[in-house]
Amino acid sequence: MSGHTTLPEHERELLHKAVRLQWVSLFVMALVVTSVGLVAGQSQAMRTAFAEDALALLPPIVFLVGVWRTGKSRDPDHPYGHHRAIGAGHLVAAVTLLVLGASLVWNGASGLVKGEHPPIGVFSFAGVTVWAGWLMIVVMAIVMVPPMILGRLKMKLARPLHDKVLSADADMNKADWTTGAATIAGVTGIGFGLWWADSVAAILVSLSILWDGWKNIREAVRDLLDARASEIDSAEPHPLVDKLRDEADRTDWVDRATVRVRDMGHVFHSEVMVVPRRGVDPTVDQVEELRRRCQELDWKTDDTVVVVMHHLPKELVPPDQSSTSGTNT
Repeated sequence: MSGHTTLPEHERELLHKAVRLQWVSLFVMALVVTSVGLVAGQSQAMRTAFAEDALALLPPIVFLVGVWRTGKSRDPDHPYGHHRAIGAGHLVAAVTLLVLGASLVWNGASGLVKGEHPPIGVFSFAGVTVWAGWLMIVVMAIVMVPPMILGRLKMKLARPLHDKVLSADADMNKADWTTGAATIAGVTGIGFGLWWADSVAAILVSLSILWDGWKNIREAVRDLLDARASEIDSAEPHPLVDKLRDEADRTDWVDRATVRVRDMGHVFHSEVMVVPRRGVDPTVDQVEELRRRCQELDWKTDDTVVVVMHHLPKELVPPDQSSTSGTNT
């Protein structure tokens, strides 16, 4: 179940896989954060990587809480169900990402302007003195692997489930392993005497975090303000918008139709507005039959209503039909 919507068997199994994957992700990323924290030392790039890895724990938590919340049934106080929990979680993760990215950019830039030379010491291993930077590089090379795998698996599930929190989490995992690559470059630069390489790497990583935060917060706010439903990582209308309109247009008693669809999380709330043909007074059964066909187009259109009108709202009529938006034939 997702609110009042019963997911098809395939999507229900995908959601169960996503939940299991997020629990695995929490465990693995907790190990990654601990490993990076133990070897971070005074390196700005390493501390930046540690902060980003710690932040990577937030999206899985938000996802799990959101899935639990959306499973609650709708009631008089929540007539649309609890699907907005996904959007709210997306916004929380995005704001945190944006604030942290800005903070880390400032820290990295300050270190560069002040000319800070990060000290990376040595340690003794089996009687041999070893530069600590080598240990940092080895650890970062190892911890790059889990986010790379987890991110790809999450994105494969995010699209069919239409889950933007899962998509944002996949972006975060991508940022994690690119952070690791940049951190290795920064620490290596220090080893060659390029003191500024550490701060530059930290700034580049922080800018990536900042961009991910801005992109996700823009998308989260757009959905919460009831913008037209779109696909993940796209501002283009979701294909179901046109499919709903086409389904209404092919109905014999409908003269003209338009739709408005808003993204509620995993599912859409769709309104199909129709103008009957001149002289036709559609029955309740005819309207209900159209609504049923629209619902059956896709599991995401389960919450669909059909509104019979004399005239279509002109601001909702596609440009190519606007010249006849107020007429019946």
